[in-house]
Amino acid sequence: MEFEMENCCHFLNISILVIVHPDVKNWIKYARFEEKHSYFAHGRKVYERAVEFFGEEHMNEHLFVAFAKFEENQKEFERVRVIYKYALDRIPKQEAQELFKNYTVFEKKYGDRRGIEDIIVSKRRFQYEEEVKANPHNYDAWFDYLRLVESDADPDTVREVYERAIANVPPIQEKRHWKRYIYLWINYALYEELEAKDPERTRQVYQACVELIPHKKFTFAKMWLLYAQFEIRQKNLPFARRALGTSIGKCPKNKLFKGYIELELQLREFDRCRKLYEKFLEFTPENCTSWIKFAELETILGDTDRARAIYELAIGQPRLDMPEVLWKSYIDFEIEQEEYEKTRNLYRRLLQRTQHVKVWISFAQFELSAGKEESLIRCRQVYEEANKTMRNCEEKEERLMLLESWRNFEEEFGTDCNRERVDKLMPDKVKKRRKLKAEDGSDAGWEEYYDYIFPEDAANQPNLKLLAMAKLWKKQQQENEAEEMAPDNDIDESES
Repeated sequence: MEFEMENCCHFLNISILVIVHPDVKNWIKYARFEEKHSYFAHGRKVYERAVEFFGEEHMNEHLFVAFAKFEENQKEFERVRVIYKYALDRIPKQEAQELFKNYTVFEKKYGDRRGIEDIIVSKRRFQYEEEVKANPHNYDAWFDYLRLVESDADPDTVREVYERAIANVPPIQEKRHWKRYIYLWINYALYEELEAKDPERTRQVYQACVELIPHKKFTFAKMWLLYAQFEIRQKNLPFARRALGTSIGKCPKNKLFKGYIELELQLREFDRCRKLYEKFLEFTPENCTSWIKFAELETILGDTDRARAIYELAIGQPRLDMPEVLWKSYIDFEIEQEEYEKTRNLYRRLLQRTQHVKVWISFAQFELSAGKEESLIRCRQVYEEANKTMRNCEEKEERLMLLESWRNFEEEFGTDCNRERVDKLMPDKVKKRRKLKAEDGSDAGWEEYYDYIFPEDAANQPNLKLLAMAKLWKKQQQENEAEEMAPDNDIDESES
């Protein structure tokens, strides 16, 4: 009786203590007192009252660790898990290290592999939550978080995280700030289509995204094309065309035109392709690749006159990004059609614009490959004309390249006389020196370089002739002096 009275007094003292000094350690002492005297139901109620008393604003990990260990002693393992998970979802990461540690130990002792994985996932989710709270525009952290929840959570949870992520729109309307952000939308749409199997939600994601992008400042062709490809997979061709048409109307870009044309080509809608190419070339008339593709389409369809007209329009443009590629394509087109006279005219028109050595060599090789009796004569005539034209060329390496090509031709098809004639045109390689100037105009020393002296140039320049004669005279003088010194040396040797 005396013992019970003593316990009752102690119980009252502790009850008063947690009211007067409601610290966590006092609540824990109160619950442990109940547990020590086998009042387990009372001990559980103390812990529950403590959790309710502190609420979510003043949660303390030590209280939950003690509560969980109490339930563990009672073999109530499911209650333990609920306590740990409840606390981990609400206590900030930096304040829950002990909680994680004890939960991990518990799962290793009593849980299965799934339980251990759950705690690891919970810990990582906690870390990502802290990261995205600290910086909501850290899109890499959102990507990591989303990969985690996609692998472990239900669709509603995944959607909730995606919605939170895409709500963090970049504050600056510059494309470089949006490049990572836009992939959140792309991944969201792919998740809805491939994982959640919800086409309507996928469509809503794409539509919301293209409405959000500030198309007047920049756009993302990838997003429009993915949207159109999704609609095609859903067998909604009108929706796909509407999306691509809207994209070209709002923000015309090369990728959008190419993607739309590729779609219509696959559908064999060639009239639509023609209209798209026309709009494309109105938008970028300097784009040689588009002109070539348009002409190739007409060639495949068998309309060579239309293809030729396209090439003529193309080479007539005042500004082109790759004119050499366009001209080569036009020439190859005429060769394929076996229109050799038209090909010659094209080469002549091209040579009026440029005297590049590669054009001359290509012209000569074309004449050689024409396959007719006069092909060798025509080829040689081209080389002759090119050599005369390039005498005034400052790039001596190009002139040498032409002569080497001509020599190779004569070695294979020419006579000894032809080969000898080309050999006489080959230049001499001489080493020279020239002064170097620094950026401030001061002398920076000398450098050696190689120059080419062409026989045709030397014959037409008196100064070069005079220089050659001077070199020859100097050489003869040196030989004469050597001969005069030789007898004296013999006499000296005999006297000695």
